[in-house]
Amino acid sequence: MGWVVIVAVLLMTVLCLLKVNVILSIIISAIAAGLMSGLGFVDSVELMVSGMGESANTALSYILLGAFAAAISYTGITKILVNFIIRILTGKKTMMLLALAGVASLSQNLVPVHIAFIPILIPPLLKLFDQMRMDRRAVAVSLAFGLKAPYVMIPAGFGLLFQDLILEGLRTNGAEITLNQVTLSMLIPGSGMIFGLLVAILVSYRKDKLPENKEKDTEANAVDLIEEVSFSKKHAWTLVAIVLALIVQIITGNLILGALTGIIALFVFVAVPYRELDQIMTRGISMMGTISFVILVAAGFAEVLQQTGAVAELVEASASVLGDNKPLIAFVLLLLGLVITIGIGTSFGTIPIIAALFVPICLTAGFSPLATAALVGTAGALGDAGSPASDSTLGPTAGLNTDGRHNHIWDTCVPTFLHFNIPLFIFGWIAAMVL
Repeated sequence: MGWVVIVAVLLMTVLCLLKVNVILSIIISAIAAGLMSGLGFVDSVELMVSGMGESANTALSYILLGAFAAAISYTGITKILVNFIIRILTGKKTMMLLALAGVASLSQNLVPVHIAFIPILIPPLLKLFDQMRMDRRAVAVSLAFGLKAPYVMIPAGFGLLFQDLILEGLRTNGAEITLNQVTLSMLIPGSGMIFGLLVAILVSYRKDKLPENKEKDTEANAVDLIEEVSFSKKHAWTLVAIVLALIVQIITGNLILGALTGIIALFVFVAVPYRELDQIMTRGISMMGTISFVILVAAGFAEVLQQTGAVAELVEASASVLGDNKPLIAFVLLLLGLVITIGIGTSFGTIPIIAALFVPICLTAGFSPLATAALVGTAGALGDAGSPASDSTLGPTAGLNTDGRHNHIWDTCVPTFLHFNIPLFIFGWIAAMVL
């Protein structure tokens, strides 16, 4: 039944490319996977729903992060940052894109707020992007790079969580390796993402692009980008609230508690009036609600694939015909990782699955622990950028489509897939051969 995974993922991909709603595409594909595995309609849906609970924590985290982002935006502190960016980088497209990639990178390691900064920073800049005739696909690639590359290569913040998952997966399945070795093994695959970013900025999307439907406008696109905002006591308290949120998040390791602390602090310090609480929560749900539901449904899709045994059978069937040809084994395992991850939509959720399936194959074939870590980490990372259900693509789209001029599949998923998954695949294969 290993073919079920491939058919289900291809079905989801085709539906998304045909501009069928992402959530509907995943639901239809999950039901199709269940039917192909011998389940009925009701059993397939119930299995999918049971799997959604596994990502409830992540979904709620994003809702509260969205509310926190909306509250921070309400204080006006983001206008200070936006105005600074405008003064320094207007007309400098390459520097603007690299700066956005840098800001996004900080969100994974130094200030681990993940995608919560996007709805704060990006919407006010949309009008500037249009004035600069910037291709928004380049912006999507830059943001996706910052959301992904740092956790692949740097063992801090979300990167520490990702590399710990690789470490635990390898040790659990019989490989002896240290965290430092895991970090070393991911440097070569991560370098592929740097290459992809530079290609996107300097080659693929370098030309000017006139904004489509220029006559269409929204409140988000009409933000006064030249309004001067002076730093005030309210902004100082906002920074304190952000620091408190980060401290709680780091101490507890829980995004929900971190975001909740930040929201409460903003109201306690009166940086945001209490009467605005309902409006702030509504805006947060509006910004991040779709992402949260996609993540929930994607978790249900993953549950259907796993519980039916389709993923395990796909890997076992592949391993049985590969023999001891290491270059071919590495190629096929990375290809399987791409298929599995693009369907599940999350590197973090995929690593434990991939490690359990791949490590025994790698050890039997004679791969070193570092090469095995590179294969598992790269296979888990493949498909995250480019997956319709990944927060690495949903996050950039949430910011760039605020004015309705950015398509999730063709303007975010396809560009990020081409510029990150292909280099990741090649550099990951090289790492498996040389380490």
